[in-house]
Amino acid sequence: MKSPLLSLPGAVPAEGVDEGVAAHYGDLFREQRALADGTGFVDLSHRGVVTVTGEDRLSWLHLLLTQHVSDLPAGQATEALILSANGHIEHALYLVDDGTTVWAHVEPGSQEALIAYLESMKFFYRVEVADRTADTAVVHLPAGSIAPAPDSVAVRETPYGRDLFLPREELEAFAAQAGPAAGLLAHEALRVEQHRPRLGFETDHRTIPHELGWIGTAVHLQKGCYRGQETVARVQNLGKPPRRLVFLHLDGSEVHLPPNGAEIRLADDGPDGRKVGFVTTSARHHELGPVALALVKRNVPVDARLMAEETAAAQETVVEP
Repeated sequence: MKSPLLSLPGAVPAEGVDEGVAAHYGDLFREQRALADGTGFVDLSHRGVVTVTGEDRLSWLHLLLTQHVSDLPAGQATEALILSANGHIEHALYLVDDGTTVWAHVEPGSQEALIAYLESMKFFYRVEVADRTADTAVVHLPAGSIAPAPDSVAVRETPYGRDLFLPREELEAFAAQAGPAAGLLAHEALRVEQHRPRLGFETDHRTIPHELGWIGTAVHLQKGCYRGQETVARVQNLGKPPRRLVFLHLDGSEVHLPPNGAEIRLADDGPDGRKVGFVTTSARHHELGPVALALVKRNVPVDARLMAEETAAAQETVVEP
């Protein structure tokens, strides 16, 4: 869906999966600094929105999600995953219950597949699942923001800020009083700095939660069974994940950032060395310079010098080897 905020001055459209909202509004670093200072907002109205209503909604979702939500208090934000039978990540949900409805936002375009899965698992439970993307826009207010949330909207309060589920027809009016607008590139740069994984960027078809540090934040280890739980328990109790998430400081003299999927090799092995990982998200940060998240093999030494294609990279540990 194309956001009406693309008509704001300086708006440059995002591309790819984030098409439909602004990548930036003409000054990437100013927008990042505003968010870091707790001012402005980010238009995330391209994200999918799914609701679950009915008196069994929390107990039912508890059976399907990796998170413990059966007793989730109203207004408490959480995040959860849906895994395949083999424990690979299929969906990531950022949700809150407002007392009558569970609101969740998900990656753009993924809501249809998610809803199809949820509908197939309803059985005799008293729940209703709905796609609210057409009438609900997600807006992010950064941590420290004092901008008021409109009455009667669901709000996810997290350490990184607030996600608002706004009626889509109110988006322009909200933007007029909540500015300045910051684009998705600013939001992504801060996400990389905070080491927060994103489905479809830090994940591929075989990613398991342990590789990304999602254990604890999106996966509850003491809850009952759910699809893929056997893999989670086996890796947690008996082994180590095959890969681990790292944060990279990239050589600032390079003009171009290594793209998603760029191969990572050990610098000491030279350009013909074997691949040990790949870049998942790269960004230009207003203080740290060029940075990235990447997945590397677990046995890569934590002090190894890396090359992301032609760009030298120093790593910081996110997930312990």
